[in-house]
Amino acid sequence: MERFLKVVTKYKKSILILFSTLAIICAVLATFVLVNYDMVDYLPKDAQSTVAISIMNEEFSTETPNAKIMLKNVDIQQALEYKDKIAAVPGVTSVSWLDDVISENILTTTPIKLLDATIIENYYKDDHALLSVSIQNGGETTTVEAIRALIGEKNAVAGEAVNAATTQEMAMTEVLRAMAILVPMILLILIISTTSWLEPLLFLATIGVAIVINMGLAVLFKEISFITQTVSPILQLAVSLDYAIFLMHSFQQFLKTEEPTKAMQLAMRRALPAVAASAATTVIGFAALIFMRFGIGSDLGIHLAKGVALSFLSVMIFLPALTLSCYKLINKTKHKNLMPSFNKVSKGLMKTKIPFLILALIMVIPCFLAQLNTGFLYGTGGIAGSSRAGKDTIAIEKTFGKDNPLVLIVPQKNSGKEMELCDELSQIPKIKSVISYVTAVGAQIPSQYVPQEVVDQFYSGDYTRIILYTNASEEGEETFNMVQTVLDTADNYYEKYYLTGQSAALLDMKNMVEIDTRIVNLIAIFGIFMVILITFRSITIPIFLVFTIETAIWINLSFAYFGNNSLSFIGYLIISTVQLGATVDYAILLTNHYLTERKEMLKNKAMLKALTENVAAILVSASILSASGFILAATSSNPIIAELGLLLGRGTVLSFVMVVCVLPALLLIFDKVIQKTTLKCGFYLENKNRINKNEIDKKDMITVTSTEKGV
Repeated sequence: MERFLKVVTKYKKSILILFSTLAIICAVLATFVLVNYDMVDYLPKDAQSTVAISIMNEEFSTETPNAKIMLKNVDIQQALEYKDKIAAVPGVTSVSWLDDVISENILTTTPIKLLDATIIENYYKDDHALLSVSIQNGGETTTVEAIRALIGEKNAVAGEAVNAATTQEMAMTEVLRAMAILVPMILLILIISTTSWLEPLLFLATIGVAIVINMGLAVLFKEISFITQTVSPILQLAVSLDYAIFLMHSFQQFLKTEEPTKAMQLAMRRALPAVAASAATTVIGFAALIFMRFGIGSDLGIHLAKGVALSFLSVMIFLPALTLSCYKLINKTKHKNLMPSFNKVSKGLMKTKIPFLILALIMVIPCFLAQLNTGFLYGTGGIAGSSRAGKDTIAIEKTFGKDNPLVLIVPQKNSGKEMELCDELSQIPKIKSVISYVTAVGAQIPSQYVPQEVVDQFYSGDYTRIILYTNASEEGEETFNMVQTVLDTADNYYEKYYLTGQSAALLDMKNMVEIDTRIVNLIAIFGIFMVILITFRSITIPIFLVFTIETAIWINLSFAYFGNNSLSFIGYLIISTVQLGATVDYAILLTNHYLTERKEMLKNKAMLKALTENVAAILVSASILSASGFILAATSSNPIIAELGLLLGRGTVLSFVMVVCVLPALLLIFDKVIQKTTLKCGFYLENKNRINKNEIDKKDMITVTSTEKGV
């Protein structure tokens, strides 16, 4: 430890150069990081919808469509010409339309009214043509722009690829917009809570360097999700500023009696265990996400945990070197303490602690049950919102209705079984039509008498492809029941079958996430419980602290249930780990100071002093984290990110209230239990001290009496 402290304080310039160089290199590398905007890609390879996509790509000539284009007021020939032009757009891998189901020769020579209306209406209606398009992942923005330029403003393009393009356009601009508002607000909070105009800039520089390094190191991975790219910098800034504040607070205290270098060494020695424990709880919360089978959890967990670890290193190495290098400037930019006294607030909290505890106990069970029954959203359909993509979606639905296709892949066996399956599938509610070889061409017509391009749409030699056109929503209970019914129906006819399409993928996602979330929460709670247990060497203190923060989480998540709304599962996942990992530090800080004061005074006085000295520090930290959330919610047009911001902001406020209003009551009521279950707690005991005083008085009396007798 001593060697580390001396190296950091001695080689200040070298450390500054090293971190600055790393930040510059990583800033350049960050521009090469690939970003994935498709949530479905994070499903495991053995998920049935993922297997279906793999089979589609290997066995059939056309890929799964991820966009649809509506051409207004066109005839058959014009639609076919547009199809060829769209297929030539860079980034478009395939285009399918009516001529892929009915041969182009029949389509152009037979009057449209003589063809099967149940098939035609899925592709051509009221002189409007609806084409299905596959757009290559990663290039959605440029491809969608090119398609819009080709088809013009009067026509419409929508779908998952278009939503991805919309997300790509807003991703980085929204991060920059949020940071532009957040950084000045954090500066204001830090100016109020510190005594130097320069210190807040040093804090932001320290965490900023860590953020840039973290973003650059993402290049070591194949790609990151757009969710990670958007929320990671903001969360890293919000949850790790505390480390810098704590170190500098200790430094200022030691400066009163020591010269700067020695004061920094002492401050680092004091801050290291506390900051390490704080970082450990946050890292464990994020790292728990890695255990999800659904890849988005691992993506978030790795990069967020890595970011917090880098912030910890930056605070313990870069900040001391930066502070000592700028020490004279810090002194020159001193200002008076702007933070008000919280003595009266602490007294008020002591008076209201029991009512708050009773209120929390009344709320905890209903809120716990409510958050268990909250509905979740798994797709990204709401991202388009009021943008052109959203308007185009509405326009397409007005003409063709809701169009949510599914593709069922079964082994290619006999046409009789295929016909029976198609007949049964067509009876399922929400399925408008079933398109397969036997329905489009006919079970009686041998494939050798049918144009090869039509046969290839349905048969690959090993598999049969059946397209189900539905008017179901992208997700929801009704949609998921329909998808499950399709799978159950296929199970009656075949041993192996695979279903793909957005709703099928979202059902796989739902089934996986429901299991994953339980695992993640248990791992996070257990890990943080163990950190607190080791920190305090107590069996009961971890229970009270985890209960305090978990209650705040349950209340936060229950808002959606009581408001009859659904939550994005991404918001649920992140908030369950972030709110626990980041805000449990408030409870640790208050409890640690209470136990310290409890060694020298009775419990009520100890708690009053702990509150008076720490409410300000907890308030500053909570203000930064909650401001980050609320600003994210206010600046993001992506509903997933905006909802996450609201959950983070509201959750932080609830955690703050629980820590300063409810936790004191728990610690005071169970003071004797804590004493018996904490190793070497050394609590001050009034009765014991009275006994000691009586024994001293008694000894003094005996001494006096003996002296008198001797005299």
